[in-house]
Amino acid sequence: MRKWLFIVLCALAFVSCKEYTVSDDPALRLSFSTDTLRFDTVFTAQGSSTMQLKVYNRNASAIEIERISMVVGAVFQINIDGESDPTRMTHFVVNGGDSAFVFVRVDINPNNEHNAFLETDELRFFLSNGAMQAVQLEAYGQNVTRLRGKDGMLFVQDYTFTNTLPYLIYDTMVVDGKLTMQAGARLYMHNNACLYAQGDVEAQGTVDAPIIIRGDRLDRLFDSVPYAYAGGSWNGFYLISDQPRNYDLSYVDILSGHIGLYCGSSCTDPLPQLRMDGCRIHNHTLYGLVLEHVDALVTNTEISNCASYCVYCSGGKHDFIHTTVASYFGCTNIRIQNVAKEDVAAVYIDDLNKTAPKTNTSFYNSIITGHRDNQLIVATPIERFYPGHFVGCFIGADTAKVFVNDFYKYKEYVYYDFHLDSISPAIGIGDSIVALPYPTDRDGFSRAGTTPDAGCYQHPL
Repeated sequence: MRKWLFIVLCALAFVSCKEYTVSDDPALRLSFSTDTLRFDTVFTAQGSSTMQLKVYNRNASAIEIERISMVVGAVFQINIDGESDPTRMTHFVVNGGDSAFVFVRVDINPNNEHNAFLETDELRFFLSNGAMQAVQLEAYGQNVTRLRGKDGMLFVQDYTFTNTLPYLIYDTMVVDGKLTMQAGARLYMHNNACLYAQGDVEAQGTVDAPIIIRGDRLDRLFDSVPYAYAGGSWNGFYLISDQPRNYDLSYVDILSGHIGLYCGSSCTDPLPQLRMDGCRIHNHTLYGLVLEHVDALVTNTEISNCASYCVYCSGGKHDFIHTTVASYFGCTNIRIQNVAKEDVAAVYIDDLNKTAPKTNTSFYNSIITGHRDNQLIVATPIERFYPGHFVGCFIGADTAKVFVNDFYKYKEYVYYDFHLDSISPAIGIGDSIVALPYPTDRDGFSRAGTTPDAGCYQHPL
């Protein structure tokens, strides 16, 4: 008992000896968690999330901040100790060995700029010892075209998404006519928003100007974890019709929703026609690509990291050529997803529905893999009569190093990368005849003059 009493008395004596009086020593300085507080892109007229700047007094003596101010004061708003008016932030004391938080957010007014534009300011700390210290503030503003409906629904006829400004879609948007997307169009989907196309679709992105469909959170969960890495931030993209339709998608990136692309119909003959080339469907909390009662040609496309099936096919003829299907949802040492990975295969082919059109799904020069042992299931009444083909493919568990990176290393800022590793077993196994109509990979690199690799990325040997 006396021993513990002695330790407590010594600790109290140490604390009581600590200097809390304000020093006027001109050499004393504060320290900051960063010298430049940078915000991710902020949509105009919307406001940002709040970031924090930590102010440290690593000295033994207390330091008095006579006042805090900004040079411009038009875009950035600050709050310290509950006070948001900079003119009242005076004579604030940070005791020796103590710290304080400054909370900062951004509100940027719309202007005539089409591209993102930089806003800057300087947060200045004037100390009672005569010193002045500053932290730089930076944020990019982005004007957007906002689309809102009534009671959560927005109905339009023919509609074109241009590449002039990004679109911020708040509700369920239903396009009853033809849907057109220009190369470089950007669609930011609010929580639970989704896009329905009931007519033909023409979405023509390019290697250099892909069409992006993703959630609208541009800030970060943590420093190395953007909200874009968290799936389920919006609902999905749906192509639904009771008539034969033509869907033509080139270089469309569909990212981090609940469902990536659902293409289905109630037709029997003829079926809607889907063509996808150079697309990327990635990081969804349910399915990636669902094909029901539709004929599809999917080429040079990556479909990856879905909590359930990456690809589900039922009814119709579906040809996947030079496609990478990679099932590594949630493979990281940080919990950022709101659902867990289901114990299902990456690809499920359903040929058991007797009321649906016959299912004929084939994979050529493609990859189907993940951490699960069985990544491909073909549910068919009699296996030897199934009409589909699998030629020049790597199919199975990832027992070898197939990809550059199949694990999200958030501390190292290293995200998934489904390009082929230099020792990948998918290198050089593709069928040369199959590859002839597809001389370049998804990145635009040539397959000519070499044995084609499986998947949408050719390894640059």
